[in-house]
Amino acid sequence: MNNKTFITFTLLVSMYTVGFSEEKPTYIIVDTGQKNYFDNNSYIKKPKKGDRFFGQDSSYIKNKPSFFDNNNGTIKDNNTELIWQRDFSKKLTWDEALDYARYSNIGGFSDWRIPTIKELYSLIDFSGRTGKGRHDIATVPSDAKPYINTSYFDFEYPDEKRYIDAQYWTKTDYVSTTMNGSKTFFGVNFADGRIKGYPKFNKGNRGSTKFYLKLVRGNKSYGKNDFVDNHNGTIFDNATKLTWMKSDSKKGMNWENAIFYCENLNYAGKTNWKLPNAKELQSIVDYGKSPDTTSSAAISDIFNVTSIRNESYDKDFPFYWTSTTHLDGKKVGSNAVYLSFGRALGFMEDRKTNMKNLLDVHGAGAQRSDPKSGSTSRFSQGRGPQGDVIRIENFVRCVSDDFFKIDQSKDLRVQYKNKKTNEIKKSFNQGEFKLEKRPGHITMFDKNHDNKISYIEAPKKMKENFKKHDLNDDGFIDKDEVRSLPKPRR
Repeated sequence: MNNKTFITFTLLVSMYTVGFSEEKPTYIIVDTGQKNYFDNNSYIKKPKKGDRFFGQDSSYIKNKPSFFDNNNGTIKDNNTELIWQRDFSKKLTWDEALDYARYSNIGGFSDWRIPTIKELYSLIDFSGRTGKGRHDIATVPSDAKPYINTSYFDFEYPDEKRYIDAQYWTKTDYVSTTMNGSKTFFGVNFADGRIKGYPKFNKGNRGSTKFYLKLVRGNKSYGKNDFVDNHNGTIFDNATKLTWMKSDSKKGMNWENAIFYCENLNYAGKTNWKLPNAKELQSIVDYGKSPDTTSSAAISDIFNVTSIRNESYDKDFPFYWTSTTHLDGKKVGSNAVYLSFGRALGFMEDRKTNMKNLLDVHGAGAQRSDPKSGSTSRFSQGRGPQGDVIRIENFVRCVSDDFFKIDQSKDLRVQYKNKKTNEIKKSFNQGEFKLEKRPGHITMFDKNHDNKISYIEAPKKMKENFKKHDLNDDGFIDKDEVRSLPKPRR
């Protein structure tokens, strides 16, 4: 029977057993859309494994953005299974936004809602560019590109005051306050590629502030984590199928060293770690926590977080690097994205005294960016309109998507073909196990290696009957549905 023989074996584990992360995630993290490569200052050629700057965002591509226009004013995200409003809406107050969602009948549906910060952030596209022009004027620079896919979503820059003021409402409030006591929500800015906390009401609660809105419907479980402590120094998220370091780097470092740290990390018996991209790291932010309300970082207590003394010498928590370059500023390529798991501090000027005060201006859970290298001495009063604190030496929490999760059953039964090619290989502790081979169609047409075929990946003949074989109508033909296809020609 040679290499065509199927072998079945059973591994009994006394306390728990290993489950495979081949199950479909309930919280699919969409790729950032970043395709170019950068060093500390600008664009570079694609680095090879082992080269400097290998391990940045574009080195790893998974779950490429994939949308479908339903031709009824709605756009389906084929990854997240969220349905979005396509059209651009004017700026609304919070109450107007609530009414807009309550009474909308876009596409004939009445179950529209204001998105959470994790839902809305799934749309951000880091192939966007803020532009090299002045950010404090309405004129949009010629090199600016929105941080959202405008092939599917209508987008307009503001035509008054600042062109970068394209912030969108979410229903995720900051559990603390910003700007000396302002009630705050977290919004996404699709003009400058950031998450910040924005005042929900004008000073003195004199009416609501106004922001743009993009409604969503479907998949209410999106953005909800399901963490498991593997008791080996790692945390597995059943929702995203990502495995995280339980502890962080315990010290700060520049961006290049952060990439090197993860690429060369030998931790918990594994060496396939990487620096997370912006969306991966944002997925583990807990927006129900903050230093001022829970005396903790904005992350689940299942993780260990190093505490620091911030620029006011108060106890706080670090900024964490991501592998994603932020195409912002005059020197395009010199900044990288970070997530603030502590206060997102800034030096704000008091108009009455003309003195600058260090405040939590954007909230724990904000996504901003720092220079990839250099000295903080150039930024003693921060950077930008709110004087964002610049640290450069940020902390690191590495991620891996090649781990097994912990299963609750007592037996592990694995079938595999004893064949050298067309196998998915996984390892756990001392053992290495081989999973059953991928069906032939998936091997041939699955270009982004997510074990399913999207409409875009499908060949012409398959596209003609795509809906017939997409049995659950999720926009993909998976390993079960592929069995309904004719045998592929080699």
